[in-house]
Amino acid sequence: MQLSAAEKRLLDEFVTIFEPETVVGYLFSSYEAFSARATVTLYLPTLAEKFARQQLEARAKLEGKVAQARPTVLFLCTHNAGRSQIALGFFTHLARGRAVAWSGGSEPSSRLNPAAVAAMAEVGIDISGEYPKPWTEEIVRAADVIVTMGCGDTCPLVPGPRYVEWIIEDPAGLELEDVRPIRDDVGQRVEGLLAELGVPVR
Repeated sequence: MQLSAAEKRLLDEFVTIFEPETVVGYLFSSYEAFSARATVTLYLPTLAEKFARQQLEARAKLEGKVAQARPTVLFLCTHNAGRSQIALGFFTHLARGRAVAWSGGSEPSSRLNPAAVAAMAEVGIDISGEYPKPWTEEIVRAADVIVTMGCGDTCPLVPGPRYVEWIIEDPAGLELEDVRPIRDDVGQRVEGLLAELGVPVR
C-alpha cells in the first residue's frame, strides 16, 4: 500500500514531464536497490520515493524540462552517513527551497551515523529521515557544483559541474563531542557555498 501511494504521488507530480512507465521504473528500481541492502524494511517505500524523485528531477533538468532550474549541489563522501548528510541537512535548512542539494556515497552505509544525527539535532536540524544512498549518472550530470569529502578516486568526474573538495575529518566512530566541531565546520562551509551561489542565508 505504501509503495502504491508513493507511485500515485510521483505520477501526479511528474504527469506533464515523463511517461508513466518512466516514473514507475525509477520508483521500483530505487526500491530494489534499497531493499537489497536494507536492515530495516519499514521505511523502504518512503526512501525509494525520495530517491526516485531526485533522479526524476535530475533527468528533467538535464532534458530542459524545468522552467527555472534552481542551483543544484551534490555532496559526496564514501559512506553517505556522516559528512555529506550533515552538509545536505545544513544546505536544505538554509536554502529554504531556493537551491537544491543531493548527497551520495561511493560505498553507502546501511544507516546514518547516530552521532551525526544527534549533532544536527542539537542545532535544530533533523536528518534522521535521510538514508545512505549511491549517486546516479543523472544526479551527477545535473549538479552545478559537486562537493567531494573523501571519496577519492571513486568520485565521479564528468564535464560541466564545478568541483570543490572539502578536507573534513570523517565522523565515523567518533563520539558526539568530537562530531560537534566537524558539524560546525561543515555548516560554515555550506553558508559560504550558498553565498557563492547567490542564496542569502541571513
